[in-house]
Amino acid sequence: MTRSPARANTLAVLTASAWFRTLPEALQQWLQAHLRERRLAPGERLFSRGDAPDGLYGLAAGLVRFTGVNEAGQEAILVVLNPPHWFGEIALFDDEPRTHDAWGESAATLWHVPQHELVALLAERPEHWRHFGRLLTQKIRASFTAVEDLVLLAPRARLARRLALMATGFGTLQGHSLRVLQVSQEQLASMLALSRQTVNQTLKELEAAGVLRRARGAIEVLDLEALRRDAVTG
Repeated sequence: MTRSPARANTLAVLTASAWFRTLPEALQQWLQAHLRERRLAPGERLFSRGDAPDGLYGLAAGLVRFTGVNEAGQEAILVVLNPPHWFGEIALFDDEPRTHDAWGESAATLWHVPQHELVALLAERPEHWRHFGRLLTQKIRASFTAVEDLVLLAPRARLARRLALMATGFGTLQGHSLRVLQVSQEQLASMLALSRQTVNQTLKELEAAGVLRRARGAIEVLDLEALRRDAVTG
C-alpha cells in the first residue's frame, strides 16, 4: 500500500511505541500490512459501550478519551490517551462488547486492524497470543494501580502519580516522556475522583514547587523526577 508522507509519519509514531518494538519482526510486518487509517474529529465517537468488538486500534496523533455514563447521564472520564497507544485488545480476548465509550478528544489519527483479521491470524499463529496478552496485562496493571491510588493515596500524591503516568504514556513511550499534557483540571478531577477545587489547589502547590506549569487545558511537566517523588510522598 502506498502511503503519503503525512500518513507514513503517523504510522512511524505508532510503530515506535514500546509494545510494538518488542514484537517479533514478522508480527510487526503483518500489523503494518493490515492497518487501515481512521480519522476522528473532535467530539466524534469511535465506539460505544455495548458495541460489538471491531478490532485493535493504535493512536498515532491527537487524543482519545474513554468514558462511562450512568443512568442519570453523569460522565466519568477514565483516561485521556496520547500517542502512541494501542487499545481494543480486551474484546479480542473475550469477543464481548466494548466496555466503555471512546471519543476523539481532539482531531485524532488512528490505525485500525479489523477483528476478523486478527482472529484469523491468531488461529494460524497462536504463538502471537502472548504478545497481545502482554498489551492486555499492561492495562490490568494500570487499572490495579489506579484503584489502589484511590484508596490509599492523598490527593497530592494521587494527582502526581497520574501526571507522571501520563507523561510516560502509561509505559508506552520508548526512552522519552511528554513535556506537555493536554488535559484539563475538570478531566483530572473526574479521573481521580477529586473535586475541581482540590485539583486546582494541588496544581498550584506543584507549580509553586517548580514541578509543573499550568496552562489553559494543558499542563507542562518541568521536573518529572520531582513529580514521581511527590507520587510517593504526597
